[in-house]
Amino acid sequence: MAMCPFRDVLDRALAINVGATIETGARTSFPLMPVGLAADMGRTADGTPLFDPRIFDSAEFARNPYPYYRILRDHYPVYFDKLHNCYYVTRYDDITACYLDDEGFNTIPKGSSSGVLGNTQLELSGIEHRRRRNLYGRHLVGQALDKRVPAIRRLATEMIAGWKTDAPSEVVQYDAGMGRARIELGGAFANEFPIRVVCQVLGIPDDARQSFVYWYHSMMTGLGGSETAQQGLEARQHLEDYVEGLVEQRRSQPSFLTDDSGKVLGRDIISELCATKVDGDWLSTEEITSNIALIVGGGGETTRGAILNMWYLLLQHPDQFAAVRATPSLWDAAFHETLRHSTSIGGQPRHNTFDLQLHGVHIPAGSLMHMVDVSANHDDRVFADPGRFDIHRSDLYVGKLLRSGYRADGRASHMAFGVGPHLCPGAWISHQESVTGSRLLAERLGDVQIAADRMPTDVTGSGLAPIGLGAIRALWLDVELI
Repeated sequence: MAMCPFRDVLDRALAINVGATIETGARTSFPLMPVGLAADMGRTADGTPLFDPRIFDSAEFARNPYPYYRILRDHYPVYFDKLHNCYYVTRYDDITACYLDDEGFNTIPKGSSSGVLGNTQLELSGIEHRRRRNLYGRHLVGQALDKRVPAIRRLATEMIAGWKTDAPSEVVQYDAGMGRARIELGGAFANEFPIRVVCQVLGIPDDARQSFVYWYHSMMTGLGGSETAQQGLEARQHLEDYVEGLVEQRRSQPSFLTDDSGKVLGRDIISELCATKVDGDWLSTEEITSNIALIVGGGGETTRGAILNMWYLLLQHPDQFAAVRATPSLWDAAFHETLRHSTSIGGQPRHNTFDLQLHGVHIPAGSLMHMVDVSANHDDRVFADPGRFDIHRSDLYVGKLLRSGYRADGRASHMAFGVGPHLCPGAWISHQESVTGSRLLAERLGDVQIAADRMPTDVTGSGLAPIGLGAIRALWLDVELI
């Protein structure tokens, strides 16, 4: 019997998945559409749009994902993607229900993070998950988080002040005569600021900060089994070796956080963990190290993306930027609207514990399910005109982050951090870092504009490129330094 080329077999499988014959081959490229409009993938006899799963791997989807998620929400709210062998859940209410069902959807798939980050609580459930989460979670919320604010302000102030005093670099060119600078906000601030904060609140000595930044970036680039996984694993081992010695020291010699006047506010997180007992036993070094790796992994990239996306969006809406400058309390609303509109966190994978039926689709137990948070954030059943960036919108909850989420009085919380038992443990400190850092930036910048000549333009050739999935990698600004 003649062997069928792989491409032919894949084309037939895709044709079954899409529901129509695919004539253009498995490597179909999709046209780059105006933002908000989807490419035509065909229709059924009754006019229902077809959906081609190859779109997920396209450049078009990366820059313009939301109209395709709208097709899924409206016509395929639970979509079985045969190409990638997973189920996509895309509606806000369905995702919320799944996240809150800790028994039915209790963990992310095994191996998703443990290779580089170590044995973290992301892949645990039930009692063991709650035990590990509570070990450090209480140090990142409420009054404990308030104690971290002076450190956040000091670090942000130091970094901004350096723009005038440091030698010119690839990311900062300051003209003292003009009092203006051209800066790349990622390289000059957002990329390193959250890592410095994490170092400070953990209690990492200043002389280890650069090593810590290197370990962080290596671990992040090594996630997902990429070509840099070995570098990530080595960095994680170096971090573990360093922290092991630090933990042993802090067990007998704790270190402390102070306010701007030098008043002691409390022990840093490593010292707190070293003084913690569970069931009568001190925490092991491995438990402390795994918690630190998770804080490092979750606290950096999320905040970096939030700051860059927030400034990119606000500066394209000058009236809203003027509003946050005039009323600094609006930075909280700007942060939440940014994460609703353009979060750098796409969603969370889950395995379902039991067979289930959802919207008429049978999902066998143990299936890979993607809870698409970015789709939930653009669900027009919850948020009116979801493609519009508006810090004043009346349907978005902008109060204190709640693990249970918020859905009342016509307002709903965004889903960037998820909800339920696995709500991102760094959500609160990411909020604090992004808002505090942005307030200080706004106070020290006079006139500020996006340096459009250094930024990518949209495929139309005019206007700035959309954020798409994730976060922008760089943001060039022309600024007046006060």
